[in-house]
Amino acid sequence: MTLTLARCPEHPDGSTGRGYEIVAPLTPDGHLDPALWRETRDRCRVRRFWIGEPDRHGRLVHRAGGEGGATWLIDYEDWTNEDDEAGYHLGTHVFVEGEYVSIRDAGGAVYRTFKVARLTHPDGGDGS
Repeated sequence: MTLTLARCPEHPDGSTGRGYEIVAPLTPDGHLDPALWRETRDRCRVRRFWIGEPDRHGRLVHRAGGEGGATWLIDYEDWTNEDDEAGYHLGTHVFVEGEYVSIRDAGGAVYRTFKVARLTHPDGGDGS
């Protein structure tokens, strides 16, 4: 899936040059699938792209704790938690084109909102 920065004060029209490409298993109704994630976690990768900054590569992680009993986050370096970017209720959001999700910046308390811009399924199709 591709998430792009949604409208915000700094970018009133959003920004397609700022966002994430995430490889993650989804349920048929579009939720992150923790059971399938456990089986495929090594393939659940993230690329953060941001105009003017080098791409960052990490992995999608599902950890115990947090509201609802678990937290989804992006982990860039295994040896530290300081660079982790947590999603806001990602386990309850539906990932379909046009929906919105929030991700907290690493090391900060600022959440940014992203639009689900595109979904690509493993077979290379768009699910239609």
